[in-house]
Amino acid sequence: MLRRFLSRFRRDESGATAIEYGMILALMFLVIIGALHAFGATADGLFQRTMNALRSAMGG
Repeated sequence: MLRRFLSRFRRDESGATAIEYGMILALMFLVIIGALHAFGATADGLFQRTMNALRSAMGG
Protein backbone atom coordinates (compact mmCIF):
# COMPACT_ATOMS: atom_id res chain seq x y z
CA MET A 1 0.00 0.00 0.00
CA LEU A 2 2.77 2.47 0.87
CA ARG A 3 4.65 1.55 -2.28
CA ARG A 4 1.56 2.26 -4.40
CA PHE A 5 1.05 5.62 -2.64
CA LEU A 6 4.66 6.65 -3.20
CA SER A 7 4.49 5.61 -6.84
CA ARG A 8 1.33 7.67 -7.36
CA PHE A 9 2.83 10.60 -5.43
CA ARG A 10 5.91 10.59 -7.67
CA ARG A 11 3.82 10.67 -10.85
CA ASP A 12 1.41 13.38 -9.64
CA GLU A 13 2.48 16.73 -11.09
CA SER A 14 -0.52 18.87 -10.11
CA GLY A 15 1.34 20.51 -7.23
CA ALA A 16 4.28 21.39 -9.46
CA THR A 17 2.19 23.90 -11.38
CA ALA A 18 1.17 25.70 -8.19
CA ILE A 19 4.78 25.87 -7.06
CA GLU A 20 5.87 27.23 -10.44
CA TYR A 21 3.18 29.93 -10.34
CA GLY A 22 4.26 30.81 -6.81
CA MET A 23 7.86 31.17 -7.92
CA ILE A 24 6.86 33.37 -10.88
CA LEU A 25 4.76 35.54 -8.57
CA ALA A 26 7.66 35.88 -6.12
CA LEU A 27 10.02 36.83 -8.95
CA MET A 28 7.58 39.46 -10.23
CA PHE A 29 7.27 40.85 -6.71
CA LEU A 30 11.05 41.13 -6.39
CA VAL A 31 11.32 42.89 -9.76
CA ILE A 32 8.60 45.39 -8.81
CA ILE A 33 10.21 46.09 -5.43
CA GLY A 34 13.60 46.49 -7.09
CA ALA A 35 12.21 48.91 -9.67
CA LEU A 36 10.45 50.96 -7.01
CA HIS A 37 13.64 51.11 -4.99
CA ALA A 38 15.76 52.06 -8.02
CA PHE A 39 13.42 54.69 -9.45
CA GLY A 40 11.69 55.88 -6.29
CA ALA A 41 13.90 58.91 -5.74
CA THR A 42 13.66 59.93 -9.40
CA ALA A 43 9.88 59.68 -9.36
CA ASP A 44 9.73 61.65 -6.12
CA GLY A 45 11.87 64.42 -7.61
CA LEU A 46 9.71 64.51 -10.72
CA PHE A 47 6.58 64.75 -8.60
CA GLN A 48 8.05 67.57 -6.51
CA ARG A 49 9.10 69.55 -9.61
CA THR A 50 5.65 69.11 -11.11
CA MET A 51 3.94 70.25 -7.92
CA ASN A 52 6.22 73.29 -7.66
CA ALA A 53 5.49 74.22 -11.28
CA LEU A 54 1.75 73.91 -10.66
CA ARG A 55 1.96 76.03 -7.52
CA SER A 56 3.87 78.78 -9.28
CA ALA A 57 1.50 78.66 -12.27
CA MET A 58 -1.44 79.09 -9.92
CA GLY A 59 0.22 82.04 -8.23
CA GLY A 60 1.00 80.31 -4.97
